[in-house]
Amino acid sequence: MEVGNQARRQRSNLSQINVTPFVDVMLVLLIIFMVTAPMLEQGVQVDLPEVAESPGLPAQQEPLVVTMERNGKISIGKTEIKTISKLSPVLQQALKGKPDREVFLEADQKVPYGRVVEVMAAVKRAGVEKLGMVTRLPEE
Repeated sequence: MEVGNQARRQRSNLSQINVTPFVDVMLVLLIIFMVTAPMLEQGVQVDLPEVAESPGLPAQQEPLVVTMERNGKISIGKTEIKTISKLSPVLQQALKGKPDREVFLEADQKVPYGRVVEVMAAVKRAGVEKLGMVTRLPEE
């Protein structure tokens, strides 16, 4: 009889799975992802002009955003452009094969109007037919 009881005890001990290490690993991974997720999408800080209402545009593809910072830096997405003269060739390269891709201009409100118009002209030279302006709603 004792041999039968020992065999049952051994079987019952083998059938249990220890999930504590698994839970520990999952909690560590969760903490790592929570810490790194905000760092993945760092954008450029731009003080956009306020507009009471602006019509929204439906997006078929991810739009291409040209950003003008207060200090004069120009970038396409996360790629910094050194001068306005280099903006058109870089934009043409980015739009190659996707001529109908949406392009938006995101300019800080402290950037001089003449500089914004120069960038708009460079975007038009790149062959962009429709250029959208990015604004934000006023805070109440």
